[in-house]
Amino acid sequence: MPIKIPDDLPAKKQLENENIFVMTNKRALSQDIRPLKIVIFNLMPTKIVTETQLSRLLSNSPLQCEITFMTTKSYDAKNTPKQHMVAFYETFDKVKDNNYDGMIITGAPVETLPFEEVNYWEELCEIMEWTKTHVHSTFHICWGAQAALYYHYGVDKHELPEKMFGIFEHKVNRKLNKMTRGFDEYFMAPHSRHTGIDKEILKNVPTAKIIATSKEAGVFLMSTNRGRQIYVFGHPEYDADTLSLEYFRDVNRGLDIKVPKNYFPGDDPAKPPKVTWRAHASLLFSNWLNYYVYQSTPYDINNI
Repeated sequence: MPIKIPDDLPAKKQLENENIFVMTNKRALSQDIRPLKIVIFNLMPTKIVTETQLSRLLSNSPLQCEITFMTTKSYDAKNTPKQHMVAFYETFDKVKDNNYDGMIITGAPVETLPFEEVNYWEELCEIMEWTKTHVHSTFHICWGAQAALYYHYGVDKHELPEKMFGIFEHKVNRKLNKMTRGFDEYFMAPHSRHTGIDKEILKNVPTAKIIATSKEAGVFLMSTNRGRQIYVFGHPEYDADTLSLEYFRDVNRGLDIKVPKNYFPGDDPAKPPKVTWRAHASLLFSNWLNYYVYQSTPYDINNI
């Protein structure tokens, strides 16, 4: 997909170096089509890295996609330069009158806190309620998925005995579901979290479809309301070195952290990690855009 992002966004140069088609505003205006409008609510601390990861995955389609990045108004990002946030991010009050074909709500490093104790919880609740009327399909990632389940259905997370950390095997449970169309029966995906969701409780969520699970990591993918809400409890967007950076960061802090599973060859952190999830991650996002955004969103975006 030729993705339309701000010309000076740091991700633009990286994506172009990877031969990913990034469209300028001038060229986008010359195309007589309506681009898919996607808003990304980026709650991750490494915002520039996450921008690149998600933009890369959203590029895998022949359709034009216009990206808007959104941040919290009630909490200032501490790990990203302020000038970057001012230049490339909008707050909810600036976009709330718009409609969007799709939205991504990312994970956040606040999972051990009760939801109500998160600084921007009230703001996030307002945004999640807004998605019901202003977004055709919302894609929630990791803590973002847990937060949405809690807000929409009252399903709470629970703390795990130890961090779910590594690359885990998953099985497609609904072979005919469009989100996993083209998937192998088994696939790998990253997880990095201290909390989880009880699979048995999810069975009581109205319209919930559990699409893919892992014996070790639990539920990975589910949807509700015919794809209006997509929940991914891992991090398929992660780069090759993301878990490595997390691991060595915690080691250097003196924390008790185990080597991420199925990641370093022979569990040896001195060896470069193996990338075993990228193809399915790309297909996951492509399927979402194709089947649950493009093929079902109204042509007149005001009708969302």
